[in-house]
Amino acid sequence: MVPPGSRKTGRFGIPAGQSRAAGNQLLRFLPKAAIEFIAPHLERVALTRGQSLFEPGDDVTHAHFPLDGAVVALVLPMQDGRVIEAATIGREGAIGGIVSLGSKPAYARAAVQIPGEAMRVSVARLEAAKRAAPRAHDVLVRYADCLTAQVLQAVACAALHPLEARCARWLLMTHDRLQQTELPLTQEALAEMLGVARTYVTRIATELKSRGAISYSRGTIRILSRSQLEQTACECYVSVRQHFDRVLPGLYPRPEH
Repeated sequence: MVPPGSRKTGRFGIPAGQSRAAGNQLLRFLPKAAIEFIAPHLERVALTRGQSLFEPGDDVTHAHFPLDGAVVALVLPMQDGRVIEAATIGREGAIGGIVSLGSKPAYARAAVQIPGEAMRVSVARLEAAKRAAPRAHDVLVRYADCLTAQVLQAVACAALHPLEARCARWLLMTHDRLQQTELPLTQEALAEMLGVARTYVTRIATELKSRGAISYSRGTIRILSRSQLEQTACECYVSVRQHFDRVLPGLYPRPEH
């Protein structure tokens, strides 16, 4: 328990000690009235690797707020079975029904990329919270803007930048969200997110390892040098972070060096 008078709040946030908001930055940024309104209805759920929270065309009935090390990816499945990542969401955000009024059909698949836990609340209850605390609507719209920026940047990145730079960007974003050097990622999963064959990712991982940027073993990629990854990554990594900082300062996890 943080003593009264010493509680810290963000520009848009509520006291960091709020137990229901712990582990997710976006929940911590919601006004206290909104948290109190949804707190009795927040449910802690386990997210397993590969789990689908919703598929294209599904009615999105719940919003999920990933906690700590969990990461969910918005991916677009193609008819040939391949998928391509549009955005990743971790402790900084939420997925599903953030700005829409009521249940709406999903366009993409929400797939759990790194397992963990999330807080889940019905979209209907979240909408009621927006009405009870209008400032919550502002926070969620700002977050939706940040998520849209990430999607748009991913489109440009996939079209213009080499695979090595995209891979480094993805590893940096995952490192930010997990806040730990060991990332529970297989090369197969990374290749799937990037929409390429595993052989390409293996070649790039070997090159990054030779530079001292990463090491890897079965099912784990270890970050050894962020500076090496930052030199390899394209401008997209910094651009998205900067947009988060302009729109919702303090929301995006600070990178650990």
